[in-house]
Amino acid sequence: MAGIGRKTDKWGSRFGFIMAAVGSSVGLGNFWRFPYTAGEEGGGAFILIYMMCVLLIGLPLLMAEYAMGRKSGMSAVEGIQSLARAESRSQNWGIAPWIGTLTAFFILSFYVVISAWLIAFLIQSFGGFDGMDAAASGQNFADTIGQGEHPLRSKWYILFLLACFIGANAFVVGRGIKGGIEKASSILMPAFFVMLIVVVGFSVTNGDTARAAAFILQPKWEDVGFGTFLAGIGQAFFSIGVGVGLMITYGAYLSKDTDITRSSLIVVGSDTLVALIAGFAIFPIVFAAGLDPAGGPSLFFISMPVAFGAIPGGAIFASVFFALALFAAFTSSISLMEVGVSWLEERQGVTRLGAACGMGFALFMIGAAYVFSLEYLDFMDFMTEGLLLPLGGLLTVIFAGWVLSREMLTSELGEGTVMNLWRFVMRWFVPPFVGIILVFGFMDKIQDQYHVPLPGALTVLLGPNWVPPVE
Repeated sequence: MAGIGRKTDKWGSRFGFIMAAVGSSVGLGNFWRFPYTAGEEGGGAFILIYMMCVLLIGLPLLMAEYAMGRKSGMSAVEGIQSLARAESRSQNWGIAPWIGTLTAFFILSFYVVISAWLIAFLIQSFGGFDGMDAAASGQNFADTIGQGEHPLRSKWYILFLLACFIGANAFVVGRGIKGGIEKASSILMPAFFVMLIVVVGFSVTNGDTARAAAFILQPKWEDVGFGTFLAGIGQAFFSIGVGVGLMITYGAYLSKDTDITRSSLIVVGSDTLVALIAGFAIFPIVFAAGLDPAGGPSLFFISMPVAFGAIPGGAIFASVFFALALFAAFTSSISLMEVGVSWLEERQGVTRLGAACGMGFALFMIGAAYVFSLEYLDFMDFMTEGLLLPLGGLLTVIFAGWVLSREMLTSELGEGTVMNLWRFVMRWFVPPFVGIILVFGFMDKIQDQYHVPLPGALTVLLGPNWVPPVE
């Protein structure tokens, strides 16, 4: 559109940008997915593989998205199309950011529901979880989300919390980059790191730290296989937040004096550090309570209340823990909302606040469907993580590495060794590995979640097909 120009809003400071960028990367996945995956996939061996994947896949792609965002100065959709026009390439490349933008919206649609659950458990934590065993905690979780006693009343309660959370998102994003997202992140992220240190201190003091350290860090090379590398590549790709147009959008607000390479290193380093530390905030008390360190939402909403209830002083730290998780969820959700709002703001006659409120209303309506039918939530999680996110990421990688000329991004990444290494990796290394996530990750997830049998040759790589339990 001829009337669309570069963004006029900018990050107020390098610190504010870093806090917002780290906040967008650090989410609930850092708490339950990374530590559990590390423990199950080879411990310290998996961590080494993951760090290699971060450096060779996550970091180059993050640099590419920041560079494309700052070069275009527009939202992800308009930015990619403007760069394609500048290179005299097809406008059909706009499909990549469209997939990313829609993926961000779909992820946010169930992310806000899980965040509403977090608010409910934060409120419960003030009363403590004393004496709660696994069965009682499981029933409490079911009751809270509307799957147990008084389901309709519980669902209306979650809908109210959902509306509050989405309203807070729309308010912050509607205030703009400097006055909204940056200001909120500059307050919430330092508080997040302080609370994380407090919870880790409590956990290692009162929990089974030795067993937790062995579970997370001890190299178990005998457990390493193709699945380990697939998990490492996937974690490096999903955790940092690339592939959804988010970092392209944030890059559009960067000033010219910001060093993209250095900032990208800080973001991926902080994300990895938080993921490692989070394991010591959770697993020492999980092991001390004699619980199975199962992954997924059950770790947060079933195991953790039991663990805190079994430890003296656990009620206080349960509140800090759920507030910590809520902060991480909020900084991630405002970032995801910004992807769509940034594009809507570029439409003539649409204000930023109006765009945020409109997105908030759509999110509430979809989230309400998830509250009343969790099957939709599971399906959307499968579609975004298993298909849309790696597909959008693969198209973005090909566009940055093969469609854009070297000269196009030299002004953003500089000339010399960094550019040479970045361009080589983006052309010859990142695309095939993101393709592996797309193909094998999708097959692994569809077999795991929907029990679709895989051909025998694939079971050698991805493990045996699901077998129904014997009645």
